[in-house]
Amino acid sequence: MQGRLVVAAIAAVVSLVSYFGHREFNPITAETQHIAISADQEVALGLKAAPEVAAQHGGLSRDREAASLVKSVGQRIISRTRARETPYRFDFHLLDDDRTINAFALPGGQVFITEALMRKLRSRGELAGVIGHEIGHVVARHGAEHLAKAQLMQGLGGAAVIASYDRDNPNSTYRNGAVAAAIGQLVNMKFGRADELESDRVGVRFMAEAGYDPRSMVGVMQVLKAAADGRGRQPEFFSTHPNPENRISEIERAIRDTFPQGLPAGLER
Repeated sequence: MQGRLVVAAIAAVVSLVSYFGHREFNPITAETQHIAISADQEVALGLKAAPEVAAQHGGLSRDREAASLVKSVGQRIISRTRARETPYRFDFHLLDDDRTINAFALPGGQVFITEALMRKLRSRGELAGVIGHEIGHVVARHGAEHLAKAQLMQGLGGAAVIASYDRDNPNSTYRNGAVAAAIGQLVNMKFGRADELESDRVGVRFMAEAGYDPRSMVGVMQVLKAAADGRGRQPEFFSTHPNPENRISEIERAIRDTFPQGLPAGLER
């Protein structure tokens, strides 16, 4: 028993040192983050995963005009903001999925929006709101942060299993392992919600710098809220996002904080 505890303690310490020992300053968010991989590795991971992600949503859209608009709005935001100074290889994809209302980004700059969501949007400004938010995830390095946290939780979970193993009652190992996994999921959910709000704040700034009115992001939340079906089911977009009421109030606050003297004139909605 004592030997197992020693091994478990060493495993836990190694996991903690590895996590807290890797810190990088992010000039976009002005935060110091725990990051486990390089920006080049993020790009490589995103490019490798992109075809599989697209396949899960029916592949890329055959609507060339709409797909071109997605790329045009995305590249406009990149070219006029600090996102262009990052090492990420941004590309913007419209997915041939007319049922799932969603948008997401992979580490390294691969950004996706489904046809189902695209058809709900009422203007270029609202499209810019969706894309600006997803660009925010990439430049804030949320994917890399979550990978580091997953490695930490995996290491600590393994240490808990080692320490709790009882050869006379082996099922207890699985119970403790399940608890460790559940804790990891809760931690990720907490950070996921914080990440969504941070991406909104980055998106507000980037939208305005690119000439789009960030109030259009509020319009996106209103569109998504209205997309709930008669049984109250929310779009897939909200499965890992804060509810629309919280998002709207946080976006409005971000606009006030970023532009205390009011928004510039002439922004596209």
